[in-house]
Amino acid sequence: MRRPLRVAVTLAAASALAVPTAASADVPPRSATPTPQARAVPPPADVPGRTVVRFATYNVSLNRATAGELRADLLAGDQQARDVAEVVQRTRPDVLLLNEVDHDPEALRIFVEDYLGVSQGGAEPISYPFSFSGDVNTGLPSGYDLDGDGTVGGPGDAYGFGAFPGQYGMAVLSRYPVVQDEVRTFQTFRWADMPGSRLPDDPSTPAPHDFYSAEELEVLRLSSKSHWDVPVRVGARTVHALVSHPTPPTFDGPEDRNGLRNADEIRFWADYVSPARSRYVYDDDGVTGGLGGGERFVVMGDQNADPQDGDSVPGAAEQLLDAPRVQDVAPTSRGALEQSVLQAGANLGQTGPASTDTADFSEPPGNLRVDYVLPRIGMRVTGSGVFWPQEEDPLFDLVGTSPFPTSDHRLVWVDATVPGAGADGS
Repeated sequence: MRRPLRVAVTLAAASALAVPTAASADVPPRSATPTPQARAVPPPADVPGRTVVRFATYNVSLNRATAGELRADLLAGDQQARDVAEVVQRTRPDVLLLNEVDHDPEALRIFVEDYLGVSQGGAEPISYPFSFSGDVNTGLPSGYDLDGDGTVGGPGDAYGFGAFPGQYGMAVLSRYPVVQDEVRTFQTFRWADMPGSRLPDDPSTPAPHDFYSAEELEVLRLSSKSHWDVPVRVGARTVHALVSHPTPPTFDGPEDRNGLRNADEIRFWADYVSPARSRYVYDDDGVTGGLGGGERFVVMGDQNADPQDGDSVPGAAEQLLDAPRVQDVAPTSRGALEQSVLQAGANLGQTGPASTDTADFSEPPGNLRVDYVLPRIGMRVTGSGVFWPQEEDPLFDLVGTSPFPTSDHRLVWVDATVPGAGADGS
């Protein structure tokens, strides 16, 4: 269903809009003096007999141009990483997906211990004793001319766009135990093995779906990074964090290869949580099938698709948002609405609600909702938000405007109950 066009509301109206916000105006200013009690988001509401877990996704833009550069920056002391850590400290997720963090286990350890584990801007340090990070397809050479530029090699011919293996990677951080031996990864799943896949077509030939050769389709993977099913143990219950980061639906040609791949990467999770539709799925260990019908899950990640606006294939995001077992509470912020008004331009002609935007993009396409936290139906949601403070808030300096101090994406969080886990997760 299409929503009405956005209108140019006044800043006063934006400020008065009664939407949940991830930052309050009474938060003390950031300073060098530690104030551990300062936070941007209140703790999850208590629910008798149940554990409330805060799930969050955050594209942190901790990617660098060369392998090892992120680790070197972190060792030297990196202001961007400090600000990213402060955002996390002020929102305090229990289970957090980081998108666009170069895959380097040592760099991740440094970030967790020396940035998240140390007060930033007066915020309380946060500890993540459990984590998962693995190989991704970005920067991994395919041996084929996948971008069709007449040469083999370079970022566009990797299984996922990247200058080196692991660039734009992912990591899951958790306060609850990760069941490491039950993690499933789908890095090598072939795009052509998805029934009804949207394989791109070369419009200059009469043959269908022939942008890639038969030889290329034999090796071409669906995931531009990877898809991971990361089980997290909350007391006596398991919640599956289903995480990914589909390719942007742009930077291609009339064949729309990236837009089509983005749509099928999103579809993967919609199929995976539907037992009748997931029989074709196989993981990197050769185990087939998707998630059992009774399992709890939360889909998390930068999906690079807005349900109303932007360049994605129509209906791409709705594959997940409208999936039978998925609930979408559409987290909001006042900061997103304010920036839509201040920046104007393409934002004023969009159809989706500005308050749900999660990314501050250039013109076009304007600001979009692309980052999602989607719990299974039955997991009661007690709160949600997007960390996007308004300009009058001292914490606005953590998000800013281009060039951004942290990222062009905003952290998105959802508090959801885990039935039967016990009030404290034990």
